[in-house]
Amino acid sequence: MTEPLTQLGRPTPIPPSPDEAVLETVDNPHKDSDYLVRFACPEFTSLCPITGQPDFAHIVVDYVPDELIVESKSLKLFMASFRNHGAFHEDCTVMIGKRIVEAAEPKWLRIGGYWYPRGGIPIDVFWQSGVAPAGLWIPEQGVAPYRGRG
Repeated sequence: MTEPLTQLGRPTPIPPSPDEAVLETVDNPHKDSDYLVRFACPEFTSLCPITGQPDFAHIVVDYVPDELIVESKSLKLFMASFRNHGAFHEDCTVMIGKRIVEAAEPKWLRIGGYWYPRGGIPIDVFWQSGVAPAGLWIPEQGVAPYRGRG
């Protein structure tokens, strides 16, 4: 059994940093089945750790639950906590994946960070926790490569 939820159903401010954000979980209602859960955050923002300028990304998280699933409001608050957090693209992307793995202990997780250009170069970052369960349908993440204005 998971701990009682502290954020869902009540006003909850955005945490001041990812380190202070709490990812909550609930029991998986279909523990007997392997299935894919996808979270898409098309308007993710963080800050460049050097210049303080905003960085923008489309983040896609796919995971296969085991005993727990991630409670979505706590995930939204966690993702929003990066708005004033300075970190490179690689750090943000991998940190998100690892924090979800730490909280929910899924059978498998992959994350794609599709970052908009910084200094004229788009940076895409991918991380996964291991090998996906055999026979699982895993759709493409569906984020087109950056094309600029045309």
